[in-house]
Amino acid sequence: MTILVTGATGTVGRHVVEQLAKRGADVRALARDPAKANLPAGVTVVQGDLLDVDSIRSAFKGVSTLFLLNAVVPDEFTQALIALNVAREAGVERVVYLSVIHSDRYVNVPHFAGKFGVERMIEQMGFNATILRPAYFMNNDVTIKDVVTGYGIYPMPIGSRGLAMIHARDIGEIAALELIRRERAATPLPLTRINLVGPDTLTGAKAAAAWSEVLGRTIAYPGDDTAGFEKNLRQFMPSWMAYDMRLMSERFLTEGMVPEAGDVERLTALLGRPLRSYRDFVSEIAASA
Repeated sequence: MTILVTGATGTVGRHVVEQLAKRGADVRALARDPAKANLPAGVTVVQGDLLDVDSIRSAFKGVSTLFLLNAVVPDEFTQALIALNVAREAGVERVVYLSVIHSDRYVNVPHFAGKFGVERMIEQMGFNATILRPAYFMNNDVTIKDVVTGYGIYPMPIGSRGLAMIHARDIGEIAALELIRRERAATPLPLTRINLVGPDTLTGAKAAAAWSEVLGRTIAYPGDDTAGFEKNLRQFMPSWMAYDMRLMSERFLTEGMVPEAGDVERLTALLGRPLRSYRDFVSEIAASA
């Protein structure tokens, strides 16, 4: 009974693999370059690319459960549809898919709309599936540490509605628990969607306050400049991706990423411990070199 993890060397996928391995699961990790994967002992690493159908067919042989994670790339939707079709062809019945919170509401944001399309396909294909819908990853804010510490501002335009930021380690552990629950169930389990949120819903001002508290000096929130955000992102990512991120941030301002009633309690019970807080995350990265 083998669990295949796609995106296995990324921010979330690596945690999924580690948590599965820790729990004694038979894990197969898909990587473009297995030599660089650096995954735990006992994990089988296979070479593959989600657009290379032959490599995917080979990787899916003998797999019973799939963890599907697609990077934000121009052909993300195509990659997901190919993976699901090949999974069905290979006899895989169980899927845990990493979507995004409000995929059904942020309809103009490319990578949200694509994930919602994948959710619909999973439903219509009748997979025994869990659809995980994470809010904003705290870990995204690793990239702004130097701006915060160097310029005294929290630059992400996240607005005043609030984002229930979640740590990638919590996402990875919840995903592993769901994969094992489905893998080991005696009978097929119904499709379920789970919002993945952190314990606090953070506005721009609250995120800046967390940095202020940890650093011991005032960090300001300069406001909701989504055009400036896009311009800054274009310095280190393609223009289409920077624009996608701007569209997402505009929805942060109008809707936020707010948990539904009971989300935090459900996840806390599932993990058997509290969710990681944003303040603890800031403390962790502020202390790192």
